[in-house]
Amino acid sequence: MDLKDRLLQFGLSLHEGKTRLIEFGRFAAHARTAAGQRGPETFDFLGFTHYCAKTRKNKFMVKRKTQAKRLARKLKAIREEMKHRMHAPLREQHRWLRQVLNGHYQYFGVIFNYRSLRVFKACVVKDWRKVLGKRSQKGCMNWANYRRLLIAFPLPEPVIHQAWRR
Repeated sequence: MDLKDRLLQFGLSLHEGKTRLIEFGRFAAHARTAAGQRGPETFDFLGFTHYCAKTRKNKFMVKRKTQAKRLARKLKAIREEMKHRMHAPLREQHRWLRQVLNGHYQYFGVIFNYRSLRVFKACVVKDWRKVLGKRSQKGCMNWANYRRLLIAFPLPEPVIHQAWRR
């Protein structure tokens, strides 16, 4: 039975813009190159972009990285919240940023996604310095002062929370 028909029995339907069949899996790369197309397609699900890759032993593997749209949206939301918390004490801002970073690492901390976690932290660090520089008219939060501040209030480093399966 067709999936559309099955869903119609329960009064449900597929979203045409979000539902498509793609060639994905162990043999997708070979089939697509034989057809004269580029490599296997990717798809986004639960905030991750899933893509086909190979291990060092040349075995098929599905890898995941943070979805670019999701990353940009989260960074924009953090920038807005930083503006609202601009004049809060540094200790409060630091505690909030630690919670945000740790939560992001716990969800997106999967194998092969370390680069996206580093990008996320680097953007948060850069944005926090920018906001702290706008706290007063003097705006003397240069990088030297900011590095000293980060020693006193360190932000957590990215962590992979997923165990390697054998």
